[in-house]
Amino acid sequence: MIFIQLTGLSGAGKTTLASNVKAMLLKLNYKAEVIDGDAYRQTLCKDLGFSKADRIENIRRLGILGGVLARNDVITIMAAINPYESVRQEIKSQYDFVHTVWIDCDLETLIQRDTKGLYRRAMLPDEHPEKITHLTGVDDPFEQPENPDLIIDTRKTAEQESSQILLEYILAKIQQHFKR
Repeated sequence: MIFIQLTGLSGAGKTTLASNVKAMLLKLNYKAEVIDGDAYRQTLCKDLGFSKADRIENIRRLGILGGVLARNDVITIMAAINPYESVRQEIKSQYDFVHTVWIDCDLETLIQRDTKGLYRRAMLPDEHPEKITHLTGVDDPFEQPENPDLIIDTRKTAEQESSQILLEYILAKIQQHFKR
């Protein structure tokens, strides 16, 4: 069917858009599932840290799950930071039904939103007890996708419009799949 790997910084709107689109797809009588990177960090990937190797392994595991679901006709949307181009390309090369969607939002807007308080904590002094490290986009790298299939800029596009753009993209890809 189709497997969408969303990529973007924390707070860009990946989980929100994925959840909105899943609900829209279910209303249209499609089978759909969201693989939420934060949720799977608590279960399937709880043994992994935030080193580059662990982040890559995290995405590989989620990619395997996404591939299995998509092969079983479940529209799958993976909502994870997915910061490295090499693993995004690796997943895309394994299946012909994987699409990369960059949920883009500039760091300044994300710091203002700071829905999880992560940016505030990452910018605390090093000796502060609430200080966090390895926040992607602040002190860990985020590699911009080289050739994403779709870019949605959530700084410029409201939540409902962004959700509609992603839904229309998915529906168009499903139509193309069935025309083969």
